[in-house]
Amino acid sequence: MMIFSKRLSLVIGIILASAISAFAQRSEVGFGIGTFNYTGDLVRTYNFKYSKPAATVFYRSNLSSVVSFRAAITAGKIGASEKPIDAFASKRDASFDLFLMEASTVMEYHFLNWRETKRFVRFTPYLFGGLGLFGISGNAEKTAEYSNVQAVIPFGVGVKYVYTPKWYFGLELGIRKTFFDYLDNVSAGDQRYKNFKYGNPNDNDVYYFLGISITRTFYDIPCPKNPYK
Repeated sequence: MMIFSKRLSLVIGIILASAISAFAQRSEVGFGIGTFNYTGDLVRTYNFKYSKPAATVFYRSNLSSVVSFRAAITAGKIGASEKPIDAFASKRDASFDLFLMEASTVMEYHFLNWRETKRFVRFTPYLFGGLGLFGISGNAEKTAEYSNVQAVIPFGVGVKYVYTPKWYFGLELGIRKTFFDYLDNVSAGDQRYKNFKYGNPNDNDVYYFLGISITRTFYDIPCPKNPYK
């Protein structure tokens, strides 16, 4: 647990430092609430039944009229219980309930030039993708040795609505592709022993963040220059 906290704190520090150094003419800070969800060995398809509360805070730097950089910290509960699809799953009857924290950086591409003042557009759909790390805590019993901090590829879609030039709202669905098969604490096992605790070792777990957000935009005021220098 201590190693998990130190590693994740280091990553969060690096991301925040990068965000500050990338401060551009139009910078934004935001907050969002939503849910984490999961698919893996216990649940094969997205099921709203297993949505659990999560929240995010983020910094965004607008690099151009359509491209933005975003650094975010997202955290919340994640879990599910077995949805039996065969006799093996019914016998296993597994479940998990974790706390998950993610640090990520992504690039956003907006389809509409919504910052064009001559032809004002109040909304835009967008795509995003990037890299991140996540950490988990809460599995009481491990079935295998693994690190609680893992790499993740966040990507997804969203839409933004301009309420005022300084405030706007967002709706986003993000998919987190992991390289990890123990989010649900079920993966490979010795199938010679029919304890039914194993899952599919070739199918890594995926988790999702669905949420709404509010964002505040800040404008830099350029300092006057001395014309006689």
